[in-house]
Amino acid sequence: MTRIALAYSGSPDTSHAIGWLADVHAAEVVTLTLDLGQGRRLEAVRDRALGMGASRAHVLDVYEEFAREYFLRALRADALLVEGRSLVGALSRPLLARKLVEIAEIEQTTTVAHACAASDARIATAVRALRPHFAVVAVPRAGRADQTARSRSTAEYPSEPAFVELAFERGSPVAINAIPMPLLDLVGSLDIIAAAHGVGRCHGLETPAATVLSAAHGAVEAQAANEHLSRRYADVIESGDWFTSEREALDANVARAQERVSGIVRLKLFRGACEIAERRNLGLRGRRSELLASSRLSR
Repeated sequence: MTRIALAYSGSPDTSHAIGWLADVHAAEVVTLTLDLGQGRRLEAVRDRALGMGASRAHVLDVYEEFAREYFLRALRADALLVEGRSLVGALSRPLLARKLVEIAEIEQTTTVAHACAASDARIATAVRALRPHFAVVAVPRAGRADQTARSRSTAEYPSEPAFVELAFERGSPVAINAIPMPLLDLVGSLDIIAAAHGVGRCHGLETPAATVLSAAHGAVEAQAANEHLSRRYADVIESGDWFTSEREALDANVARAQERVSGIVRLKLFRGACEIAERRNLGLRGRRSELLASSRLSR
């Protein structure tokens, strides 16, 4: 019997895919679910996969890997948001492809599948860059994909704005309101604060932290911004060409440019809007101790 490794989110489409693959391909289906910090319990998603007929259901916590190796790289390249569109979803596809390949090899199969119609090319391109001999099956969609809504309706927004101060060192966020934080904690805190004020709704996708960090990074980088580099990086994300020498070359260019991107940005979050209230670019002088001291002096 053929065995297929399926990318599984628990949505109606991916649940339908289990039965479809079993019927159409006469396949044994094993699933892979990634924990990308969605803020929901994934044990239930695993149980749902098994209940729908999967023989095994793998759940991997890749939140830290995604934040450091994908999200932060795109942030430093100013490629998280392009023309009002969030690329966070597209950015997760290369990591999904990598983990799908790893699970497929553990399960001793060279066939993987997904039900992401909008990401057909991205996933297939990434999988084939890693394993050219793998087969990629795109399952027809059965219904609407699930969406995790964290931002609230306008009527529920707080009546007073929130002000958040972010410190950046060499292009990377290192502190909120003068409090140093690891990247995961910083992103998690921003997700909560920004979502409470309705910030980060982008064509149905909830990306509160990405929206705030993108605005703040763009403000502190203003004098060193390279629109061509940002556009090329976004193109790589959207096309699925993550595992290429081009992306590696872009990363090297970004790293050089970010050496002088240090500073502090104060943002106002209110009723869905994220506005720059103040910024101080410390350039090459910016080091962690200076950034935090400068932040405290502003109070």
